[in-house]
Amino acid sequence: MMYAMLVTALLASPPARLQVSTSSGVTSIALLQVHGDGPLISLNALARSLGGNVDRTDAWFTLQVGAGRFRFLAGTPLVQDGPVLVGMPAASHARGDSLFVPLAFVAEILAAPTHQGWTYLPATGTLEERRHHVTIDPGHGGSDGGNPGKFFPRGMTEKDVTLKVGLLVKAELERKRVVVTMTRSRDTLINLEQRAPRYCQRTCDLFVSIHVNSLDPRPGYTNVRGFETYFLSEARTEDAVRVARMENESLRFDTPTVGNDTGNKLDFMFKDLQTAEFLRQSQQAAAMIQSQLFEVQDGGSRGVKQTGFAVLRTATRPAVLIEMGYATNREDAALMTSTDGQRKLAGSIARAILAALNQFDRETTVTPGGPGR
Repeated sequence: MMYAMLVTALLASPPARLQVSTSSGVTSIALLQVHGDGPLISLNALARSLGGNVDRTDAWFTLQVGAGRFRFLAGTPLVQDGPVLVGMPAASHARGDSLFVPLAFVAEILAAPTHQGWTYLPATGTLEERRHHVTIDPGHGGSDGGNPGKFFPRGMTEKDVTLKVGLLVKAELERKRVVVTMTRSRDTLINLEQRAPRYCQRTCDLFVSIHVNSLDPRPGYTNVRGFETYFLSEARTEDAVRVARMENESLRFDTPTVGNDTGNKLDFMFKDLQTAEFLRQSQQAAAMIQSQLFEVQDGGSRGVKQTGFAVLRTATRPAVLIEMGYATNREDAALMTSTDGQRKLAGSIARAILAALNQFDRETTVTPGGPGR
């Protein structure tokens, strides 16, 4: 870590305050200027702004914030970051029951990439809560209408329902300060195999594709209803094969990409997604979506399933595909096409996504110097 350069910069133009930006708002904390040590910040004030707490045992002060635990030895430049003892560019100072620590702790240790929860912006003196990034993919679009919707209102097809629900999910997530990317925000055609790799890249935490199920005519087919969520793997049931075949028919609308060696790239991406972490996170997210949809979709949960959707096959991040219900069932269709039903479906999907993101965070390793997620 470039402590010497940071201290030089801070001493040359020491900030008077630290701005802490979280989902609860912005907190401004006055800094203590100590000659030769640069700006110091109250550990208690920092903990309050981050929703953490400080405990004291003799000369040791412990800051607990999120998954991070930092122990400071008062009067020394030492801080224990998890299992690792780290040196700071200046000593911490105890004043009564309070401890003042170098601003460099905030900029270089708390906001280190290994902790992932915070970003420090030196130009504005701001510690900013890292915001999750989710990609919402409303299925189909443009010339690809998806399934026609046997019990949908006249002129409405799958692409219209997925877009309306997708935009509502976006609005719900943005209210929780999640950064949302839409593969489409209007009635346009996006190549199926380009949706995940183009719109859900390295900083993206989760890719969610939204669809509507249907069945070909057969005895009793209009009685079948319910919802299911998929993640990428080999199909385990004939029904999973059927759904994948139905959704993958949209490949015929894709525009060939010049110079795209589809076979080789798909093989590479598929292998990349097979990492235990991403598959496990995809399965976790799918289970949470099923649990939340159960609260608003009374057609019944058809479970978490696995199959080879083309839109998931090209994903290099955790990814799931939701079938919200059957357009070939009157009750499911009414839920998916009514304003209130779409709002309820979107709310449940958004809550599940937030729960999945929180679970991802809890499982993230915060060992300094270890691999980031």
